Order: sequence, then C-alpha cells, then structure tokens
Amino acid sequence: MDLNSVTGGLSATGRISGASSPGEAVADAARGFADALRAAESQGEAAVTTGADPHALVTAMAEGKLAVDTVVAIRDRVVEAYQEILRMQV
Repeated sequence: MDLNSVTGGLSATGRISGASSPGEAVADAARGFADALRAAESQGEAAVTTGADPHALVTAMAEGKLAVDTVVAIRDRVVEAYQEILRMQV
C-alpha cells in the first residue's frame, strides 16, 4: 500500500487525479481509506487464525496506522480551515 491509495490519488498539487468534482474526490479518498483498513484487518486476521507471516502482520498494522494518521491529519486541517472561516469578519 502506498499513500496514494489512502488519499485517493491526491497529487502533489493538491488535486485528486481522475476526479471530476470535489464530491467524487472525497468519495475516492474515503474508499481508499476504507480499502487500506480492510486490507490491514484481513492480513491481521489471517496472521491470528492461520499463523501467517508475522512480518506481514507488522507491515499491515503499520499501513493501517498510516491510513488512520493520514485521515486524522486531513480532518484536523479541515476543522482548522472551518474555524478560520468562522473567525472572518463579514
């Protein structure tokens, strides 16, 4: 998994590749996040139930943590921007 799959294809310019509207961009990012967590969860489940490779489990857990940390950082920036808008004088 790479950061692109978590952020839904966010490019270096801040635009979502392949998305035609902001709503689609958010939906793509949410799907990427959900897919990353699902993959980490299934890898963890396989490691516990079938005794799969412990290195794969550690990698999956790290990727899941990266996905959650990325979403939390994005959420924090959105909340910060919203609060900044509320502080503007009309």
